[in-house]
Amino acid sequence: MRAVLTWRDKAEHCINDIAFKPDGTQLILAAGSRLLVYDTSDGTLLQPLKGHKDTVYCVAYAKDGLWSPEQKSVSKHKSSSKIICCSWTNDGQYLALGMFNGIISIRNKNGEEKVKIERPGGSLSPVWSICWNPSREERNDILAVADWGQKVSFYQLSGKQIGKDRALNFDPCCISYFTKGEYILLGGSDKQVSLFTKDGVRLGTVGEQNSWVWTCQAKPDSNYVVVGCQDGTISFYQLIFSTVHGLYKDRYAYRDSMTDVIVQHLITEQKVRIKCKELVKKIAIYRNRLAIQLPEKILIYELYSEDSSDMHYRVKEKIVKKFECNLLVVCANHIILCQEKRLQCLSFSGVKEREWQMESLIRYIKVIGGPPGREGLLVGLKNGQILKIFVDNLFAIILLKQATAVRCLDMSASRKKLAVVDENDTCLVYDIDTKELLFQEPNANSVAWNTQCEDMLCFSGGGYLNIKASTFPVHRQKLQGFVVGYNGSKIFCLHVFSISAVEVPQSAPMYQYLDRKLFKEAYQIACLGVTDTDWRELAMEAPEGLDFETAKKERKKRGETNNDLFLADVFSYQGKFHEAAKLYKRSGHENLALEMYTDLCMFEYAKDFLGSGDPKETKMLITKQADWARNIKEPKAAVEMYISAGEHVKAIEICGDHGWVDMLIDIARKLDKAEREPLLLCATYLKKLDSPGYAAETYLKMGDLKSLVQLHVETQRWDEAFALGEKHPEFKDDIYVPYAQWLAENDRFEEAQKAFHKAGRQREAVQVLEQLTNNAVAESRFNDAAYYYWMLSMQCLDIAQADPAQKDTMLGKFHHFQRLAELYHGYHAIHRHTEDPFSVHRPETLFNISRFLLHSLPKDTPSGISKVKILFTLAKQSKALGAYRLARHAYDKLRGLYIPAKFQKSIELGTLTIRAKPFHDSEELVPLCYRCSTNNPLLNNLGNVCINCRQPFIFSASSYDVLHLVEFYLEEGITDEEAISLIDLEVLRPKQDDRQQEIANSSQILRLVETKDSMGDEDPFTAKLSFEQGGSEFVPVVVSRLVLRSMSRRDVLIKRWPPPLRWQYFRSLLPDASITMCPSCFQMFHSEDYELLVLQHGCCPYCRRCKDDPGP
Repeated sequence: MRAVLTWRDKAEHCINDIAFKPDGTQLILAAGSRLLVYDTSDGTLLQPLKGHKDTVYCVAYAKDGLWSPEQKSVSKHKSSSKIICCSWTNDGQYLALGMFNGIISIRNKNGEEKVKIERPGGSLSPVWSICWNPSREERNDILAVADWGQKVSFYQLSGKQIGKDRALNFDPCCISYFTKGEYILLGGSDKQVSLFTKDGVRLGTVGEQNSWVWTCQAKPDSNYVVVGCQDGTISFYQLIFSTVHGLYKDRYAYRDSMTDVIVQHLITEQKVRIKCKELVKKIAIYRNRLAIQLPEKILIYELYSEDSSDMHYRVKEKIVKKFECNLLVVCANHIILCQEKRLQCLSFSGVKEREWQMESLIRYIKVIGGPPGREGLLVGLKNGQILKIFVDNLFAIILLKQATAVRCLDMSASRKKLAVVDENDTCLVYDIDTKELLFQEPNANSVAWNTQCEDMLCFSGGGYLNIKASTFPVHRQKLQGFVVGYNGSKIFCLHVFSISAVEVPQSAPMYQYLDRKLFKEAYQIACLGVTDTDWRELAMEAPEGLDFETAKKERKKRGETNNDLFLADVFSYQGKFHEAAKLYKRSGHENLALEMYTDLCMFEYAKDFLGSGDPKETKMLITKQADWARNIKEPKAAVEMYISAGEHVKAIEICGDHGWVDMLIDIARKLDKAEREPLLLCATYLKKLDSPGYAAETYLKMGDLKSLVQLHVETQRWDEAFALGEKHPEFKDDIYVPYAQWLAENDRFEEAQKAFHKAGRQREAVQVLEQLTNNAVAESRFNDAAYYYWMLSMQCLDIAQADPAQKDTMLGKFHHFQRLAELYHGYHAIHRHTEDPFSVHRPETLFNISRFLLHSLPKDTPSGISKVKILFTLAKQSKALGAYRLARHAYDKLRGLYIPAKFQKSIELGTLTIRAKPFHDSEELVPLCYRCSTNNPLLNNLGNVCINCRQPFIFSASSYDVLHLVEFYLEEGITDEEAISLIDLEVLRPKQDDRQQEIANSSQILRLVETKDSMGDEDPFTAKLSFEQGGSEFVPVVVSRLVLRSMSRRDVLIKRWPPPLRWQYFRSLLPDASITMCPSCFQMFHSEDYELLVLQHGCCPYCRRCKDDPGP
């Protein structure tokens, strides 16, 4: 463990406490009466916080609030002594209090004392600092306690002490856990912060200071520590934990938790833990020996037995002496200590037997084996010198000298080659005898020879593993970490703090040897570990290269010992096919002779080796012959052979690839309908070859109606698809959805929408309509936009009727879209008037439409509708018709809007000229309420309702003047059917014979001719309208059965909405006008206007229902 000072600062006062922000980015500390906030990354003082008048002793960041949510105030409890420190458990259920009288009180969150711990020192040992272990892995909550009796102790939540008190030899002022509870930080009167294990074993010093350490804390989820002192010094350290480990072949020993050693068998994955209870400084392992250096001694362990898988170690020797060394190596009877330039050889009793002094710093040392007591060491120096030392010899042997410093070394199994990684990350391989540099490779940080193969090594670097065989190119694959060993096909890799054995197939180097016809070397590599396919490849290549010895070894490796079979393979490679066939037959492998002759396309000879009428072998032979015919470009002959062999799929593939439709349909007709795979392939090829009729015949034979539907859809044979859909309704979606998409792709969007609707795809139908609507608005086709919005509303009504769960949502959308349709239908005339040079509408109509829109527009104007155009039209037509006051108002409103350049002059001129006109409106233009006979102003703040009775106006959908209709509602308990029957009774009344009603084109047309007398008060319905309401609330006209019975069917118009909407009833109040209602969209028109528009357009101008279509 090593502590590195990152930054340091000094405050004016003593640092009493320190706290980190939960994310670790900021540090807050209490210094005197001030709070200082630091940036932890570089020690920058972000801001001083003032406001406290006295010394601040404690700071903390809030995590879960100040007190329990169920408590409305802070609860207070008395204590028997001064409380010096406190700490909450991880779950926040218990609070530990450290007191001046040496007592520790553990209380629940309600303040009730559950456990009381009395320290042995009593009041002479104040409990100065306590902290609960934050580890989530511990079974019990553990409390660390530091008192001024100079001891540190550990307790469970129950108050039971764990272990014994540990002496400190100084007064502790602060204690805190490091990382996730693995270590403890302690500071105090010794003017330093020390790192302990969680059991209280001292590991080392974090940082020495010039005064008492009052507080120390670990940065959350990191290895940084901050220290605060009495003289105001703040120090920020980074703790670096180095890897302490050792490796010998398949045994790896490493330090864990700073005081334990774990020995891992890399092959069997067995592990054993050795608890040392002291800081482990160095580890070395060699054969059955394990050396562990502790602060004051070195322990030598040995295995219980010579078994290679034994993992039980026992102490062999103890060298009770303190050693300072950089590297530690253990041999059979000695330990080797390395200290900079010096090597010392000590016996297991601690006696120094030999010493070597080097010219430069020692960078690498490794035991390379040898007899016990005479082992050899490989040593690499910083000056590039590489030496070999025997432990029983005082003289070092210089193997070679290179120009760069040594980082890593390894020697091949035969001790003939040396691999070196230098400080430039280059791997250099030398011949030890000739000192010749054989090759070098870049990007290396460690290297290892294969212990079972002389010419193979591997090295790692840059996130890659590199395997090199002989002088062949390097084979590279991704691997993180450092290579530390290479045994057979296993590579031992160290990544961070763990080592793993990676199984690497040796296929790449084996093929490199095969390419150069080095079969013996390839066989050696294959023995290390390759796949079965690689073995078979070697078995094929060796006889071809006439290396029969290697081929024979390979066969023995695979368990084949038949010499006749081996000799037959040799004859076959030499071209002696008939001799090989005889040997195959003699060895009982006639199938191999059959395969040989068929592979050679010698089918006449192959027939001699057919079994006794075995149909499988006969089929195989015919198939092989067909394959041969196919390869020599005789496809028709191949098709016939495949058919005779029953290989219909291959025959169909050839016919399909050559476009032979006749042969395909012939095969399909001969196949049984149960053979689905070849039939399906036939149909697929026929479809590709533009023969949908034959493909349909094949699908019908299979009974695959779904594929038949897909065929009709893909070939756009819609009539056949619709006919099939009528017989099989379950395919409706498969037909109408693609049909709708096809219509949409061909710009037939309205038909596409209807097709989606018919397929039951309401969502897609609505999406198409929404897209059509948006496009119509964007292209200023407002009459189309009105039509699409009306269709959208009716679509929503259908969904509301079909799905009760969406009823409320869909009805809301229905009313919204209906309103938008009315707005865009009216705005179409305004847009045409302002954009086209000639207007087709009368001034009165434009005047009415602009007033209607102005009163109907919501707060957020719909897209595409221009308020400027509406006001400009209103001002212009008002002026022309004599509504000068309204014109002034319109021009005033225009002054507050952005005016397009083309209207600027006209509006400015109109604003000036209107001042010369009277300040009143023509009385002829004032709208009349037909319910209360009140004249309404042209500019109505209430909108399109009467200012007196609040009765909504009913507008003509063409001229937009107010119609002489009043809506009435049925009394509770009266159904629509009953109301119709009551109205149809037609009570005889005097002087009403002149009324007539015509039903033309399924439209309701109300015609009233003038009569000598009006109904007057004799009409019960008119009697309900004879008073002035005058209130702020709208009171609808509600009629009883008596009133309904008095009505004439000719006077009533009914909007027969489909459920869940209710029907709407309207009564005409003027006998001198005729009104027509469209039975589809329920819009009202003056009959003359409606008839003219239907003649002009051939349909309803609003919903585009053709005059010959029946009503809904």
